[in-house]
Amino acid sequence: MNITFEELRKIKDSLPVGSIHQIAQQLGVSDETVRNYFGGKNYDNGQPVDFHIESGPGGGIVHLEDTKIIEMAQSILATANQN
Repeated sequence: MNITFEELRKIKDSLPVGSIHQIAQQLGVSDETVRNYFGGKNYDNGQPVDFHIESGPGGGIVHLEDTKIIEMAQSILATANQN
């Protein structure tokens, strides 16, 4: 999946409070690993994620190998927007 870095950060910033923890628990990873997926760089407490950034507009293009986290985030946002 390809997405701009700006769009990726917008999704993260739009998530309701507690969503990062919820995603982490469901996937059995640390909260910091989920934050790293959205562009964080705390590798002391979280794992790096498998993505590649190419320079370009909108902060560059991010190629995500594993889309589970973004799919879960989009599902949470869709549910929150229905309420």
